[in-house]
Amino acid sequence: MGEMSSFQMGVVGALFLSVASSVSIVICNKALMSNLGFPFATTLTSWHLIVTFCTLHVAQRLNLFVSKSIDMKTVMLFGILNGISIGFLNLSLGFNSIGFYQMTKLAIIPFTVLLETIFLKKQFSQKIKFSLFLLLVGVGIASITDLQLNLVGSILSLLAIITTCVGQILTNTIQKKLNVSSTQLLYQSAPFQAAILFVSGPVVDQLLTKQSVFAHKYSPVVLAFIILSCLIAVSVNFSTFLVIGKTSPVTYQVLGHLKTCLVLGFGYTLLHDPFTGRNILGILVAVFGMGLYSYFCAEENKKKHSGDLPLSSQVKEKDSSALLAGNQDEENHEPRKSSKESNI
Repeated sequence: MGEMSSFQMGVVGALFLSVASSVSIVICNKALMSNLGFPFATTLTSWHLIVTFCTLHVAQRLNLFVSKSIDMKTVMLFGILNGISIGFLNLSLGFNSIGFYQMTKLAIIPFTVLLETIFLKKQFSQKIKFSLFLLLVGVGIASITDLQLNLVGSILSLLAIITTCVGQILTNTIQKKLNVSSTQLLYQSAPFQAAILFVSGPVVDQLLTKQSVFAHKYSPVVLAFIILSCLIAVSVNFSTFLVIGKTSPVTYQVLGHLKTCLVLGFGYTLLHDPFTGRNILGILVAVFGMGLYSYFCAEENKKKHSGDLPLSSQVKEKDSSALLAGNQDEENHEPRKSSKESNI
């Protein structure tokens, strides 16, 4: 029970860290890009990953965690895949309307469920599927305003969905199969993610913004927000791997939509973004769906745990009965031994 409660506390801590850091970085990046005119999202992400790797390297040198070697081919392909998925998501946003981009993000959950069902033989109950459906409907109502389709944008969105789903499933699978922690996996893969985005980032940003990151004028305020964004990103990247490792890719996506609702709320409260009754209705439906998802997951985990409990108790009973039998044999042998000694 102690191990179970400590695991649950670890999951809650990881979820809280992920939500807090993600909402913080969205607000920081929104100020950086919208208010300060720094639109280079892909290049900024590469800087995030470089700072994350440097921070983890210092932590490893200070013996705050132990580095574990992972097969170079595995970690290289994993890092490159994650880097490519970030690039595709940014390109999808650039070539599509905001509404279609939100649809792309919503499609990640059902596609992840499909992939895990087909390739990992994972079963999702009807209750879980219903709660996910409610969540997606709510987020769709709250965030999707327009849908404009084009061929290039649709292809980029499909590639973004595929690479994101596979990357997140691998994040969970590698940690469990190779018995590595989230910190160890992030430390090994961050250089490859950073490298591919560092090379491709300026090209992608030039394509999307028609501006060069190298020609941008970096004022002290812009530099301060870039540094702040990179520092928050360390927590974002760490908590992402932590949440996916401790829970599942689907749960991480559910958490992502909670962040969307929180960002909409903070945008209205702090930044005075326009907010309608439709936004409120969508957020309420989404939060209700998240609540159901959490409840059904907890219920299924309890059933699974209680299903395992009788087996362990049977083993304990068997062990205790064997121990009692052994004690009885010893007690039966002791009088015989003493009688022999008396006869002698």
